[in-house]
Amino acid sequence: MREITDNWEELYETEVSQKLRHFSREGRMYDCLFAQQLTRELLEELFTIADNLRKITKTKEGADHASSLLSDKRAMLYFVQPSTRTFLSFLNACHLLGIKTSEIRDTSTSSEVKGESSEDTVRTFSSYVDLIIMRHPTPGFVEKTAWLMNRTKRPVPVINAGSGKDQHPTQALLDVYTLHKSFDGEIDGKKIVMVGDLKRGRTVRSLSYLMKNYKNVSLAFVSPKEFKMEPDILGFLKKHSIPYVETADFMSVMPEADAIYMTRIQDEHDTSGESRKVDYSPFYFKKEHLKIIKPSCVIMHPLPRRDEIETAVDEDPRAIYWRQERNGMWVRAAMISYIFKTNEKIIECCISNVSKILYDT
Repeated sequence: MREITDNWEELYETEVSQKLRHFSREGRMYDCLFAQQLTRELLEELFTIADNLRKITKTKEGADHASSLLSDKRAMLYFVQPSTRTFLSFLNACHLLGIKTSEIRDTSTSSEVKGESSEDTVRTFSSYVDLIIMRHPTPGFVEKTAWLMNRTKRPVPVINAGSGKDQHPTQALLDVYTLHKSFDGEIDGKKIVMVGDLKRGRTVRSLSYLMKNYKNVSLAFVSPKEFKMEPDILGFLKKHSIPYVETADFMSVMPEADAIYMTRIQDEHDTSGESRKVDYSPFYFKKEHLKIIKPSCVIMHPLPRRDEIETAVDEDPRAIYWRQERNGMWVRAAMISYIFKTNEKIIECCISNVSKILYDT
């Protein structure tokens, strides 16, 4: 029987859970493409790596050691969709581990302007690097790139840094890492409220997928009727028995929330100016709302923001979106370390550093 990977269109239409094996090697994730690849066991391993990286890089000795772990590797950051946070987060994650980087931020600077296909352009990159980190506006293109690379004589792992409006797995990874740290590792039983343009927001879509890894989590989706969460995510939640509610009444779900995940309107996906026809103001978080939410509730945002969170909220200790942003660098470095199998060296170094500190004192 013909292997399904011989036909890209057939593979692309396959249910995600059925094609994950094509992006794994030796029982480990090789390409990071989907939030569904991140099991609870893997999440906890990545959190441990990230925590240890934080510890060892607090000293110059530890930072020098971390930057030697992958100093023989090179990475291409192919970001042809606007990005600030994700790009800088990945760039600095590579530098933490000593990886040398090159980048493309605009297809007008590549041979694509001469008529070269995107696939051939990426294949060219793979000749020079050991890792491709990609952000692309076309849904499925990052996955297709990984499929192509895995069929070559020199396969190169691919990390999805945002693909169309469908997936952004490492954003979901840093979001869950932020929840993990905020709740002392106890995400089970939490109620998470997601607010805004849920139809076109790949961050909330990817985060919703990860909820299958936790027990008794419930979700509330708050949005204008025009931008409600799409049926594929709702079907996924039903399949995994994750309770959710949908509402346009933000105030009604605030008091019970353990985490409120705010998002901006995704008007870059407009086809005919539809965002301008929607009153988004009922979905803003204002300073006055701080009196309504729990003392332990955290307020998150993938950034960039516009008006959906008043700047006066920033000073409240429950507003953790700047911490959330910084978490991305650490957990993305953990992901890269995992892919190149240097995670055990990081843990060993952390143990060694702790022992040295105890011995010296």
